[in-house]
Amino acid sequence: MVVPSGYRPTRFELKNALLGNSRSRTGRALRKLPSKRRICETLAPMGPRRMSLVILVLTTALSSLAAAHYYLAKRLVLDSGLEGGLVPGLSAAIAVLGVGSILQPALERALPAPWFRIVSWPFLVWMGVFWIGLNVLWIAEGLGAMAGWVGLGPVAPGLRAAALWLLIGALAAWGLRGGLGPPRLERVEHTLPRWPGSLAGLRIVQISDVHIGPILGRRFLEDLVARVNALDADLVAITGDLVDGRVDQLQGDVTPLGELRAKHGVYFVTGNHDAYSGDEAWVAHLETLGIRVLRNRRDRIELAAGSFWLAGVDDHRGDWAAGSSEDLPRALEGWDPSEPLVLLAHDPSTFKRAHRRGIHLQLSGHTHGGQIWPFRWLVRLAVPWIEGCHEAGDSRLYVSRGTGFWGPPMRILSPAEITEHTLRAV
Repeated sequence: MVVPSGYRPTRFELKNALLGNSRSRTGRALRKLPSKRRICETLAPMGPRRMSLVILVLTTALSSLAAAHYYLAKRLVLDSGLEGGLVPGLSAAIAVLGVGSILQPALERALPAPWFRIVSWPFLVWMGVFWIGLNVLWIAEGLGAMAGWVGLGPVAPGLRAAALWLLIGALAAWGLRGGLGPPRLERVEHTLPRWPGSLAGLRIVQISDVHIGPILGRRFLEDLVARVNALDADLVAITGDLVDGRVDQLQGDVTPLGELRAKHGVYFVTGNHDAYSGDEAWVAHLETLGIRVLRNRRDRIELAAGSFWLAGVDDHRGDWAAGSSEDLPRALEGWDPSEPLVLLAHDPSTFKRAHRRGIHLQLSGHTHGGQIWPFRWLVRLAVPWIEGCHEAGDSRLYVSRGTGFWGPPMRILSPAEITEHTLRAV
């Protein structure tokens, strides 16, 4: 089959074309793609620019993390008044955990089960302790400065360090309880100006950012599937970041997804972590479980009272190295804005363009609501919509806080959620 005009091959298709393969993983014939030389000539101009950006971001991030770990060690260990072997021991532990937390994303994709889980646990917990520790220290530094201004004397270094360690430990325990507990059920009603009255009462259950991987596994997913099925929804939408790991690592863990039930189907769109984990392989595997994947396309959902369009796009950011394959114009091509349409897009940022095209409702995730306060304020620098409902014109956006967690198994002031959306007409 000749490639259609304007068609953008997937990374999997490009790889197979470069290797000379003519068939997909499922045995289906691949589209006939341009020659290897043509592909390389097309991709080469973008390579150096993207690589330079990646190197700059990584260098800045690693330098900042190293400086922050030194600051933490200095305030909590080196300046604590501790003596003997505790100082070098605690300092070495902070250094090892810091390096391990940086390497963890690579380790979780390189190691086989169950080792990727065993190795990941301490580093992921440390990520949360590190973030909490930094914020506690910053607040303590501010309070110390204020105390000096009003003439209060300094606190003994040993007492200060002990109090800080206790506070950090208590907050980490609170965060672990919030992260590892079951997600709450959020019921949201959307009154949409252009939604047809014949479709009033349509219910969509959304789960997002489940992040099955180094910590959350099959048991969590079995409970989640049972709770979603109990809601007896018209449609189930999974809005990206389902996994953190390869298919061969996690296919046993995601088996319960095959039991998800909804009157009009279960749908999925990819998130950035699905791209990191091998989105082409995951899409093929999820389809064997009966899940419909919308990659820059839409389906008409037929109900007894009428019909509506369900569209889905790839993640707005996609793979940090290869870029995004999101194509909103392709997903909405030929759609009449007078017809009702719900858009699934992992990243809320897609709403900036989607509302101008007249979509009725967009369901997104990605932000986790910040996950561990006050991280939401950093997230806001990249994404203007952190959680909940937002409107632009006649279009509405809902951002889920996520159903699982990424990185630290913690949540503070940002509980996980299963969301039941009920759509109403004005």
